[in-house]
Amino acid sequence: MAQYTRIEVANVMKENGMVPLFYHPDVELGKKVLKAVYDGGARLMEFTARGDFAFEVFSELNKYAIKELPGMILGVGSITDAAAASMFMQMGANFIVTPSLRVDIAKVCNRRKVLWSPGCGSLTEINAAEELGCEVVKLFPGDLYGPGFVKGIKGPQPWTSIMPTGGVSTDEANLKGWFDAGVTCVGMGSKLISKEVLANKDYAGLEKTVRETLALIKRLRA
Repeated sequence: MAQYTRIEVANVMKENGMVPLFYHPDVELGKKVLKAVYDGGARLMEFTARGDFAFEVFSELNKYAIKELPGMILGVGSITDAAAASMFMQMGANFIVTPSLRVDIAKVCNRRKVLWSPGCGSLTEINAAEELGCEVVKLFPGDLYGPGFVKGIKGPQPWTSIMPTGGVSTDEANLKGWFDAGVTCVGMGSKLISKEVLANKDYAGLEKTVRETLALIKRLRA
């Protein structure tokens, strides 16, 4: 069962301004990444469940987060059907992220009041997601749409909360473009937790990057 309500998760997304994305089949490596991100100040992590037996890895990571990292909100991404969403919620997933808008996933998440963030690519999809109770819409792939798309949406719909994922980096100009356009938060994967970081097990470097990126986001939104 989720440790945090959908409203609590949405509020932390807004406060932090960043949701790190990560997947690796090694549980112990995953724990170290999770700890580095946590120590860097992030309070959210999206585990992108893309590999075989990913549910086993997530289960262990979530148990670790609950026991050792107070206030860390762990969710699951790359979910494509209601059955998978239900399975991960049984393991305590605090939010569910999908690459596309799926009504079946919306229903199972809403039953448990778990935040779900669907990948949308048009105003029509965004409106449909919000009609289904979506708090934070995922703009995906973010690099194909860009900040101009967000700004265009926020004009007629200032109430819409958008999280671009894909094409978001730690670069100041990149982040400034997104936050100036009015995003609620950004999803950041390999640009933050890179293959080099994982290969070199540079957890101290990852912690530093997370801390600096969160500080930059805070400054850009001031």
